[in-house]
Amino acid sequence: MLSILAIAVHPDDIELGCAGILIKHAMAGEAVGILDLTQGELGTRGTAEIRLQEADAAARLMGVQVRENARMRDGFFSNDEAHQMQLIPYLRRWRPQIVIANALEDRHPDHGRAGKLIADACFLSGLRKISTSYESKEQEPWRPKRVYHMIQDRQLTPSFIVDISEVFEKKIQAIQCYKSQFHNPGSGEPETYISAQNFLEQIKYRDALLGKRIGTQYGEGLISENIPGIVNLNSLILPETP
Repeated sequence: MLSILAIAVHPDDIELGCAGILIKHAMAGEAVGILDLTQGELGTRGTAEIRLQEADAAARLMGVQVRENARMRDGFFSNDEAHQMQLIPYLRRWRPQIVIANALEDRHPDHGRAGKLIADACFLSGLRKISTSYESKEQEPWRPKRVYHMIQDRQLTPSFIVDISEVFEKKIQAIQCYKSQFHNPGSGEPETYISAQNFLEQIKYRDALLGKRIGTQYGEGLISENIPGIVNLNSLILPETP
């Protein structure tokens, strides 16, 4: 059983969107896992094989217990029965309490489509009349307690923000495991939207702005379609009064 399972369509989506949260929970001794839906094989730079190697290196650095790839078709997957049924066995095998998914809307069309696919599969995974198996054994239904969505390229309004100040530098190191994708002078690879020299600076600015909103140096925002509840008002972390 996993405490948190982060699911995203492309290798590096997780690192860019919620690596700080995963690192923080992994360092606290919680079981954290990642499922990449595709190999990112349509990416302009690198290859599917290189992306898998980079994803493995990033996973080791973040301290996650497991990382797998569902090998859906990059760019051509759908939120349909076939893909939902491909995803449900992972949810029932790992039984995560919390799932973090792609943003429901974003610059890249794969992100929003994947966000909806993941959310729908999480609900369907809890239905007893949907039958799945793993290693020839019938699986029990499982529905995560919460499904949250990352903030990716678009500056969406978060439902809440997690302080990642203490692990921010490690998050950047995890992103930099993807040498084929980000700024790498002399690589001979064509320039892309995310390989621009200032792209990682933009990630830093985004996380700094999110951190500022809660009185910390860096933060990662998550979006919940349902209103999150708290036990009492003391559960809130608020900036200290000057």
